[in-house]
Formats: sequence, C-alpha cells, structure tokens
Amino acid sequence: MPRILTTVVGSYPVPDWLMASPSEQAVLDATRVVIHTQERCGVDVVCDGELYRFDINHPETNGMIEYFVRPMDGITQRFSFDDLIAYRSKSGMKFRTRPPGTVIGPIGHGSLDLPLACARAKALASRTFKFTLTGPHMLAKTLIDRHYRDTAELAHAIADALAEQVRHLDADIVQVDEANLPGHPEEWAWAASAMNRVLDAVKGTPAVHLCFGNYGGQTIQKGSWDRLIDYLNALHVDHVVLECAHRPPEELQAFRNLRPDIGFGLGVVDIKVTDVESADAVARSIERAEKALGAGRVRYIHPDCGFWMLKRSIADAKMRSLVLGRDRFEGITR
Repeated sequence: MPRILTTVVGSYPVPDWLMASPSEQAVLDATRVVIHTQERCGVDVVCDGELYRFDINHPETNGMIEYFVRPMDGITQRFSFDDLIAYRSKSGMKFRTRPPGTVIGPIGHGSLDLPLACARAKALASRTFKFTLTGPHMLAKTLIDRHYRDTAELAHAIADALAEQVRHLDADIVQVDEANLPGHPEEWAWAASAMNRVLDAVKGTPAVHLCFGNYGGQTIQKGSWDRLIDYLNALHVDHVVLECAHRPPEELQAFRNLRPDIGFGLGVVDIKVTDVESADAVARSIERAEKALGAGRVRYIHPDCGFWMLKRSIADAKMRSLVLGRDRFEGITR
C-alpha cells in the first residue's frame, strides 16, 4: 500500500447523456461510470462524483446547496422581491442570483435522505469509498434567515440536522465541504463548533475539505491559509483536504502549525486550468510540500476541488497524472 493515498475531492463532470435524459436510473448508471472511471485511473479513495445530488435546474453547483436545504423542515423557497435584491447585494453571494430558501422556523432534516444516497453509491465501489456533503457554515451563509436571526445559531441547527443523517452513513470516509469560510476566517470559532457536531456523528473516518471557491473555475473567496489554522486545529477530524495547487507555494509554510495528528491532504491538481499536470509536476509538488512540512507529513494528494466544470476527458487525464505522480514520488512501478 502506498504511504500517500490518492483521492478526489468530490464532483465529476455530469455526463452529457444524463443532462439530456435525466432519471433516477440514469443517475445510478452515471454513478457507476464515474466510480469505475476513478478505479480504472488507479485512485485509492473514490467518490460518487456527487451525482447523488444531481439537479438539472442547478447544474452550476450540481445541487451543492439546494439538495440539502430544500428538503429540510423550517425552510421555504418563497422570499420577497426586497429579499432578492438585498441578497444579490451581499458581497459573499456574488456567485448566486437567487437564495436557496428562507428560514421561517426551527430547522429539521425533513425528507433529506443521505443514507440511501450513500448506500447506493458504496455498493458500486470496489475500493475505499468516500461520501461528501456540504457543511453547516456554507449552508447557513447562503440562506435568508427570518427565524434564528443569528448565522452562528442557524449553522448549529443545520449541523444538528446533518448529524442525524451522518450517523447512519455507511462510508469508509465522510468528508464535509466548506467553500465559504476561507473568505470569512473571523467566523472560524462558531464554524468549527458547528462542523464538529457533524464530524462527531461520523462512524468511519471524518475529513474536511476547504477551498477558496470553484464557481465555473473562478475563485470566489479572498484570503490565505494562515488565517484558518486555528479553525483547522479545532476540528475533530482525521485529515483535511485542501486547495494548494492554485495557491502561492509560500502558503505551505502556514501548515507547519497544523496539529501533527491531523493528516495533511495536499492539492496537487489545479482544477481551475485545463492544462493537464504531468506526473513529474505532481511528484515535484509532493516533494516541495514535504520539504516545507517534513518527510511523511503528506497523507493524501488530490485535486484542489471538484471536477464538475471540466470536460470529462480532462478530468480523467488529471486523475491519471495524480496517480502516476504519486507513484513516481514513491518509486512505485506498475
């Protein structure tokens, strides 16, 4: 077994034939194709491409928000025109034109059913399987709140609803994604508290992914990793999966202060460019990180974020380079 494991962050380009003729069976068939493609590329820890939350009405985020909040109790999809105008003026929501919902009562998990989605995908995998979901900080930040009127309180309520689902997930790894916090590091304390309620419910291995946004290949959040170390160190987590390939190389130094028991996941594939990294480039990225952080510090390598905005041929080539680069670094021959 290699010392450094390869994985993906989550999303995969939605196949054209699924977009053309969506159905529950088509989603299952597409999930089978996505997992098989990852395994053929040699990826150690595979994911369902997040196709379980495929939403033809929200292909730009593949249901990253709507899938979770729309079934929840206490949330309606109605809002006023004034709410809409105010929402569009929020600096942190420039990547959306409409809110996913309005909170009008106590949050509950409602008809959300993550265990079924997880079980269906895991049954198709022959390698270590990872299931991903969106975290409470990001979900809370995207909603209009007319009930709690406090974003931290809303995030904790969402976390409790997600935790009820997560404790029933039969996945080797459960990864919770936060793509808004890196632009708002001052919110780290309550964001970590809410996140830990979800992580503590994981039966398998808990992981967290953070990035600076990936909206059609665009970076949404401005900030730097050094302002998020306190957040990372507060997490009840086995490992973190972080955007590094698209970031300045000198930012690696910030992770010298990461708790040594937290496994470091290094982004070595830039999903915001269509050029395919060579195996040598991936190997050099690992070498640079271990030189900065210490030999043996990198436990996972992966893309910076999900592949949803790329062509399938490019995503597949990047996954092959990911595996070949790890093999080259470790001296593995196949």
